[in-house]
Amino acid sequence: MKQGVILDTGPLVAFLNRRDNFHQWALDQWAKIAPPMLTCEAVVSEACFLLRSTQKGADSVMQMIERKVISIPFRLDDGLLSVKKLLSKYHSVPMSLADACLVRMSEIEQNCQVFTMDSDFKLYHRLGRRVIPTIMP
Repeated sequence: MKQGVILDTGPLVAFLNRRDNFHQWALDQWAKIAPPMLTCEAVVSEACFLLRSTQKGADSVMQMIERKVISIPFRLDDGLLSVKKLLSKYHSVPMSLADACLVRMSEIEQNCQVFTMDSDFKLYHRLGRRVIPTIMP
């Protein structure tokens, strides 16, 4: 069974922004991953906001969705109760909405890794106490 990848904001921004300190790391990791990477709309929103000062930043994100490099299978409506529980459980971290959606996605897509630069994913667990596999610098 092929292992999927769930994409977080950090690697997406680093991949698209040549000035990002992790740009080369993101490029190297991206080259190893077969599309599509899965994500959620909260990650897309964060990335577009963080890339607002980068020429064609948001447009590049949209093109990746159009070209099916990134897929957005998660709907907050469908996972709302689980996401609310995660936000409550990790309120002291604090957990962002995007992180809660990605943790929930990792519960649904169990044969996956979360592609992230966020060390909080070392603290988060899926399905109770299971460690979330990550691709992280």
